[in-house]
Amino acid sequence: MTLSPAATQAYDQLTQELNVGVFASGARLPGERELADRLGISRVTLRSALGALETEGRLTRSAQRGWFVPANVLGEPPSTLQSFTEMAKARGLRPTARVMHHAVRTATLDEAERLRIAPASPVIQINRLRGMDGTPVCFDVVVVPEQRAPQLAGAVLDDVSLYETLRELCGITIYRSAYSVTAATADSALAKLLNTTVGAPILVGEEIAYTAEGVPVLVGVNKYRGDAYRFQADLFRRA
Repeated sequence: MTLSPAATQAYDQLTQELNVGVFASGARLPGERELADRLGISRVTLRSALGALETEGRLTRSAQRGWFVPANVLGEPPSTLQSFTEMAKARGLRPTARVMHHAVRTATLDEAERLRIAPASPVIQINRLRGMDGTPVCFDVVVVPEQRAPQLAGAVLDDVSLYETLRELCGITIYRSAYSVTAATADSALAKLLNTTVGAPILVGEEIAYTAEGVPVLVGVNKYRGDAYRFQADLFRRA
């Protein structure tokens, strides 16, 4: 999109204001008339600058409600496996993790089957509340076979990436994740953790993570606020 000098100047000014947080994530911009008057340009020129920012994904437009800054929504790029920490950092956000339960117990029959371990084998369960810049967005429960990563039993897992800890502490690299997503609603306990309302939509992600050799390393259940997570995937038709 080619902008006039006046539109370019408005584009640069608005870009700077977005970069320094004058307009917060999810916020509605002032009306076009007010913005045009403040910038000293016509509404036609303003719309050119706003359109350029929309093309870049910096703004979104509603025909009825005006212009908005897109909310920070977490989500992996299509067909790319990222940890929660990597997703947050890629968006310039500070990932947080508060351990709420961390213990060794015996595996259930379902867990033993999915992890390919003997029934009643010891596993390490880790429950954590995950956040971005201090805002809770996900509650996850991860189960790891103790025989494959015994170091995790005594590891400090607050505010760290589990994927990175597995690699650095246990020499295990996650290569692939079999991941499914379903819709649900928050009960009272989850609503309190995620700072939302009872009955609010949530997305439940269930995964089995594997090494490059196909060895299952962990099973996990991630419960995200529905307004804070987007699942993306590339789908291909068979030849």
